[in-house]
Amino acid sequence: MDMVAYLPHLQAVLNGITASFLLAGYYFIRQKNRSAHRACMITAAGVSAVFMICYLVYHANVGNIPFAGQGAIRPFYFAILVSHVILAAVNVPLVVITLVHAGRGDFVFHRRFARRALPVWIYVSITGLLIYLLAFHLYAR
Repeated sequence: MDMVAYLPHLQAVLNGITASFLLAGYYFIRQKNRSAHRACMITAAGVSAVFMICYLVYHANVGNIPFAGQGAIRPFYFAILVSHVILAAVNVPLVVITLVHAGRGDFVFHRRFARRALPVWIYVSITGLLIYLLAFHLYAR
């Protein structure tokens, strides 16, 4: 059984879990529950790291898969894909910098930076799930 074939499905689950923890972490910080916020955000970072490993393993073994959708869905799909890829690349240093400042206790910088990093991270997680649904289910080869 080729486990690599299951990685896109696992990646979708990991994206959904990450988005859920990000939203929960945001909720908890708005409620001033710092310990629950910290737990959610560390979990989101860990799940995202596992996602990245799965993503790299999958694409190292399979390469790129052409999108099978035709017609009006193609420009929509590629617009989502391009924005997702660009923001995913930007997201990595944003998350690392935000987490490092939180770890150092520099919450003034952390708060200011997280306000910009969180929407990017949520967007990347949700669009990753959308790309999966489009490429592997709605318009699968």
